[in-house]
Amino acid sequence: MEKLKLIKQLLEDKKAEDIVVLDVSSLTNIADYFVIATANSNVHARALADYLVEEMEKRGYPADHVEGLEFGNWILVDFIDVIVHIFTPEWREHYGIEWIWAEAGRVEV
Repeated sequence: MEKLKLIKQLLEDKKAEDIVVLDVSSLTNIADYFVIATANSNVHARALADYLVEEMEKRGYPADHVEGLEFGNWILVDFIDVIVHIFTPEWREHYGIEWIWAEAGRVEV
């Protein structure tokens, strides 16, 4: 939970919006949690991802890998047990991750 709280706080610090945490541990083996956040632009999304990776590494949580930085519409930051999805509003609505993973429970952090 500490890691989730830290991720959420870091995203909030840089003005990410509509942050949702899903417990997907019983639905997939790729991660225990998904954190989904909205950035207001591609530039904002890249800045969020860069800040998150840098600050998490400083605290001993290095990212395993990052995908999507080149376009910035949907950036995935993989911390092994937590996968962070940063979307622009249009892409978040289009892909509907919360709908796809509707069986996952929402977690309050």
